[in-house]
Amino acid sequence: MVRETVEAMPRTKITEATEDILRAECRSLVFRFVDDLELELRVDEGIIAVRSASRTGRSDFGVNRRRVERLRSALQSRGAIK
Repeated sequence: MVRETVEAMPRTKITEATEDILRAECRSLVFRFVDDLELELRVDEGIIAVRSASRTGRSDFGVNRRRVERLRSALQSRGAIK
């Protein structure tokens, strides 16, 4: 369910997927900058650790935080997380 949620995100391409790691590249709409999105499933702890970071630049104007919040909201609505 997590993989399907990430695949449904606009301009996002999964680059690596294992049982507990998912890595993706997210492109910005206008300038096509690439951001890295990483999820680590920690089954024993009941946690999905998420990292979203820009590859270039000093500021992303909150884009990565909004991406993570949208992902969290989508996972909640699908029942994947509380």
